[in-house]
Amino acid sequence: MTGTAAIRALVIGGGIAGTAAALGLRKAGCHVRVYEAHPGSAEDIGAFLTLAGTGMRALAQLDATSAVTAVGFPLTSLRLIDAEGAELAHVPLGEVAEPDLRYRCLRRGELNAALQGEAVRRGIRLTHGARLTSVTDGPYGVTARFADGTTATGDLLIGADGLNSAVRRVLTPGVRPRYAGQRVYYGYTPGAPGATGSGVITMVRGSASAFGYAVSPAGEAYWFARVGEDPLPGRTPAARTAVPREHLLSVLGKDTTPAAALVAASPGPLMVTNATEMPLGATWHTGRVLLIGDAAHAASPATGQGASMGLEDAVVLAKALRDLPDLARAFAAYERHRRPRV
Repeated sequence: MTGTAAIRALVIGGGIAGTAAALGLRKAGCHVRVYEAHPGSAEDIGAFLTLAGTGMRALAQLDATSAVTAVGFPLTSLRLIDAEGAELAHVPLGEVAEPDLRYRCLRRGELNAALQGEAVRRGIRLTHGARLTSVTDGPYGVTARFADGTTATGDLLIGADGLNSAVRRVLTPGVRPRYAGQRVYYGYTPGAPGATGSGVITMVRGSASAFGYAVSPAGEAYWFARVGEDPLPGRTPAARTAVPREHLLSVLGKDTTPAAALVAASPGPLMVTNATEMPLGATWHTGRVLLIGDAAHAASPATGQGASMGLEDAVVLAKALRDLPDLARAFAAYERHRRPRV
């Protein structure tokens, strides 16, 4: 823990990567404060995600496994079917023999709340409703200014504020996420008509879409669909909106799989967002400021690794700051390890 006891770290963004980074930096001996623009802990409560075994291993490194396994449910096998509903494969998923390392399916808001609750339990101060407006990086510290006129000064600032990162706009104003060629629809269906049992994630190789679903122990199907279409008009890249289901049903209905029935039985409007990704080779750090998670390297949801990559970022960053004598070398080592990986 060389020198970290004196380090004051400001983390902008209280989502998955930001809160995990705070846990890692606190474990490494840093003094950490987290600033989140959203007023509450459960933003994106409607979306769900899967944590891969790599993400679960990162949580173990952060001593945060139990906080996360208290929500969601494990996934132990992957099933692949074609557009006619024929099974192409059914294989074990991840490290099934290790319960704490099994893939996990959960709502994004539940994961955010679990990590934030663990951070607060460890004495990390987390401020909601803090919307960053500017960053001043100097030889003796870095200062964040927020929309309400308050400021915070630290030895380093971590931008973990997602696809539409305010920190990235300061660091590299011309770098923006770009459309990855697909819209992503997602929702929940009680009763899960035609679906397989809990613990299985089923991927459907449709004729005009990719579809996936997993069934919770309570019988609710968590599902998504990816369809190659023009981007949603007139919206920021990561914006989500509610839409009628008829268009998606017309795409899924071409196939004889459970997909159309699951979507038809889903209550309420469907949610849809643009699949986006960050350009490769974008700048990750300068001076006392570093980007992590989606702010630095967002990938299309098709990878299924976004949350897990953010958790890995947190572990590697904390170890770099713990083991290296200055920020410049720690940031360089972090990027050297993470860029090929992501």
